[in-house]
Amino acid sequence: MPNSKENMRRYLGSQRQLGGIRRFVLDDDRGRGMRVFEVNNGSGLMFNVYPDRGMDLGEVFFNGRQLAWLPGSAPAEPAFYNENGNEWLRSWGGGLLTGCGLLNVGPGENGEGLHGRLSHIPAGEVNSSADYNDNGNLEVTVSGKVTHAKVFFENLVLTRKITSVCGENSIVIEDSVENCGFAPSPLMMLNHMNFGWPLVDENCRLEAAEHKVVPRNERAAEGIGKWSVMEEPQLGFAEQVYFHSDQGVDAEGMAGIAIVNKPAGLKVTVLRRVAELPYLIEWKQMGCGNYVLGMEPANCPPIGKEAFEKEGGLKYIAPGEIVKTKIKVVFEAI
Repeated sequence: MPNSKENMRRYLGSQRQLGGIRRFVLDDDRGRGMRVFEVNNGSGLMFNVYPDRGMDLGEVFFNGRQLAWLPGSAPAEPAFYNENGNEWLRSWGGGLLTGCGLLNVGPGENGEGLHGRLSHIPAGEVNSSADYNDNGNLEVTVSGKVTHAKVFFENLVLTRKITSVCGENSIVIEDSVENCGFAPSPLMMLNHMNFGWPLVDENCRLEAAEHKVVPRNERAAEGIGKWSVMEEPQLGFAEQVYFHSDQGVDAEGMAGIAIVNKPAGLKVTVLRRVAELPYLIEWKQMGCGNYVLGMEPANCPPIGKEAFEKEGGLKYIAPGEIVKTKIKVVFEAI
């Protein structure tokens, strides 16, 4: 095998020449003291993992270009979390993936703030590795456990494994949520994935096989005929949100939507395993500065726990039960 570990040893002083993981700690702004794992898969894909932000993913560079949307505020460590109203937005760092849940997704209610607290819980048992897989390619992995618990209430543990393989230019995110308590618990999960310029501009389009697309409200209904079309940044743009479902799946039960920008030569496909994440929420925000396309695999719409329970859709996880999800993001030059 020409790219086997034994063969490559002849060319390399260190495996770090191929790629791997650098661990460091931020020393400035509101992120001071926060751990960062910088993952380099060795074939043009680099991204940051934030163990202290619920194993979120931050910046993502493909062939040297930053593709995630980043807001004006720098990444903030968990002490800045405020569950009141929409204050979650003050410590939200955007980036490739922000975890929402595990008890609430959407407007805050009953002690759970907007989109829940998952993204503001530091992970434990954080590990990383970089080594050759059975196909002779460098495989980089980061994993950690996030405990979402309160005495007399829920005791949920999310284990996240993030993998990227040299030569494939994709990120696989596998989550496992276990109810370690002794009573059923609501389980709301939404993976807030945020894409920005240069992937997203007026030349950007969403591509997928025909499926069900439902506007969230009247504002979204105004643009239902253009859900797949991005426009130039606009002052005062009011967000449009669409719920995608009933998509066909592949042999692994995965369904995807591609974000394509032909003039920029970029294509990113977001795939999810539909059995556990039946929803894909599209957040279309074409505002100046707040210019972002959100693609959000979820097991619920972002309407809040009470509203979703009234609709009869709220999922519960039984004591001892484990729920596993899978997301894959594929980056391509076209």
